[in-house]
Amino acid sequence: MRAALLQMTSSDDPAENLDTVRRMMGDAVAKGAGFILTPEVTNCLSTSRSHQKAVLCHEEDDPTLAALREEAAKHGVWLLIGSLGVKTHDADGRFANRQFLISPDGAVTARYDKIHMFDVEVTPEETYRESDGYRPGTRAVVADTPFARIGMTICYDVRFPHLHRALAKGGAQILTAPAAFSHVTGAAHWHALLQARAIETGCYVLAPAQTGTHKASRGATRRTYGHSLIVAPWGEILADAGTDPGIVCVDLDMGKVAQARKRVPALTHDREFDGP
Repeated sequence: MRAALLQMTSSDDPAENLDTVRRMMGDAVAKGAGFILTPEVTNCLSTSRSHQKAVLCHEEDDPTLAALREEAAKHGVWLLIGSLGVKTHDADGRFANRQFLISPDGAVTARYDKIHMFDVEVTPEETYRESDGYRPGTRAVVADTPFARIGMTICYDVRFPHLHRALAKGGAQILTAPAAFSHVTGAAHWHALLQARAIETGCYVLAPAQTGTHKASRGATRRTYGHSLIVAPWGEILADAGTDPGIVCVDLDMGKVAQARKRVPALTHDREFDGP
C-alpha cells in the first residue's frame, strides 16, 4: 500500500481548505497512493472561538466531511482525515477535534476524538488552552482495513506513550499522528517523539502536518512546524516533507512491523511493578 501525506497550510476558511484537499488528493492518486492522510484541523485552523462557532458544523451537516467522502469514493482510495473541528451537542458548547477514516466506497469506517488537550504555555507569547474550545475524547480506537490495523491519534497525543502502547497491544500496525504542531515545540521535539513512538511499538507512524503561517480573517495568525513524517517500525525516517506545502509518499510493508517486533518483542515484556 502506498501512503501519501498531505502537508497543508490551512486557513480559517473551510471552503478554501476543501478546495486544497481535493486538488492534493488528485495529485496523490496520480502518484499511485491508495491511502491518503490529511493533517489535524484540515477544515479550519483558527485561534478565534467566535469564528469557529460561525463556520464549524455538526458532523452530520459538515460539508467538508461530505465532500471528502465523495472524493474518496471517486478515486477509490482510503482516506484518513487527520481531524475536523466539529460542533457537538454538549451543553457547554465545546467542539470535538475528530479524526475520520473513510473507505474507498466513501463510508466512515472509524472516528476518533482527540483525548489529550494542548493546554500549555510554551512561551509567555505562545499559550494554548485547547480544552477551552474542545472537549477531550475518552476512547482509544483501532480501525481495521484490508492492508493494516490502524491506531488513531492526534497531535498532542504523541506525548503520551501509554496510549500508543495500548493501541499497538490492541493490534495496531500503523499509528496515525496528524498534527498542527507548534513551530517552537516542533523544532525541539517532533522528530524524536515520532521516532520514539515507532520504536516502542514496532508500528509505522504516519504524521501529516500543518505548516507555515496560517492566515486568519479573525483572531491571531498562527505558525506551525510542518515536517510531515513517515517513520518505519524500526525507527528510520522514510520521508520528511520539510516546511513547504506538498505531498510525500512511501510504500508500506507490513512485514517490517512483524520483523521489528520479532527483533525486539517489547510489547510482550510488560511486568507489574510497585509504585514509587
